[in-house]
Amino acid sequence: MSFDFDAVVDRRGTWSVQWDGVADRFGTDGLLPFTISDMDFASPPVVLDALRDRVAHGVFGYTDWRNEDFLSAIRHWFAVRYGTEIDTDRVVYAPSVLNQLSQLLRMWTGTGDGVVVHTPTYDGFIKAITGLGRDLRPVPIGDDEALERQLARPDSKVLVLCSPHNPTGRVWTHDELSRTAELAARHGVAVVSDEIHADFVRDGVHLPWTRYGTGRWALITSGTKAFNFPALSGSYGIVGDPADHAEFVRRMETGEGLASPAVLSLTAHIAAYRRGGPWLDDLNAYVAGNLRMLADRLDAAFPQLGWEPPQAGYLAWIDLRPLGIGSRTEDAVLQRELVEREKVAIMPGAVYGCEGFVRLNVGCPRSKAERGADALIRALGRVT
Repeated sequence: MSFDFDAVVDRRGTWSVQWDGVADRFGTDGLLPFTISDMDFASPPVVLDALRDRVAHGVFGYTDWRNEDFLSAIRHWFAVRYGTEIDTDRVVYAPSVLNQLSQLLRMWTGTGDGVVVHTPTYDGFIKAITGLGRDLRPVPIGDDEALERQLARPDSKVLVLCSPHNPTGRVWTHDELSRTAELAARHGVAVVSDEIHADFVRDGVHLPWTRYGTGRWALITSGTKAFNFPALSGSYGIVGDPADHAEFVRRMETGEGLASPAVLSLTAHIAAYRRGGPWLDDLNAYVAGNLRMLADRLDAAFPQLGWEPPQAGYLAWIDLRPLGIGSRTEDAVLQRELVEREKVAIMPGAVYGCEGFVRLNVGCPRSKAERGADALIRALGRVT
């Protein structure tokens, strides 16, 4: 069947962080948002149908995530999408990927310990790491020498890997992942691989960390990103060491009091992983069209940018430094143009630790994506 991604869904007045909460970050209501990483598309019909059936049942009592329907759906998804067999005895469950990361950091680090990340860095990682009193240790993507220096520090305890990478959309290669695993093992550093963007890979193949992890490691992910139901909450992970797996489950069920999952999240995951593949394939093709539209318009207006779509995701990470935008002051001038004159909200790169960049979310109908592309180009034309 075909899916209508051109349809516009009115999200205003639905408590949407992206739409109704835009003033919290940009200081102005009513902006057209291209901001946080959720999409403006309705979830797949198979997911919506499964949710309707579950709601019609009418009883929402305490629920156990350790059921074969859920675990076999995860096993099936990894096998058919990534060509990878997983051990579902190592699966854990939590309300969100960032909740899993925070729990793992509590398990594997202490106050002041170092946590290594690649830059630019997803701001959720920054908040989780620094909020727990850990020392954020940034490493530029592709700088293996800097990565080893940081991992070799005696108090560096965890590497947080984003695979594929947010915000750049980079897909790590087999050689890069093997090298990262070897360095982490050599220096006794645990690896937490956030793979929530894995289902958006278009250029290359997603390689789960389960293929590379040795010693202390965890893969954390969720179907909420790919199938656009983050408001249902729910994520799962795979923890490599049996003792660490048992400790994670113990902490969630006792210290955190989170023994029962959100049943509608389980329902949505099972439907998505069993029957949502065709929708996801069409979605990725549609998003690729949005990104190509953006690339063509940027190239026509500012060929010196040489911008190309990312390997994965629907987040366009755009380097504006060739246009002379590379400082916090210049970023602020551009943001004033975008907000005050164009009435759009586009994330500044400084949020991710890199001035002179923007991150534009094109996970939306093409009509909206075109408005965002044109607004950015007009604003750039006035400030450069």
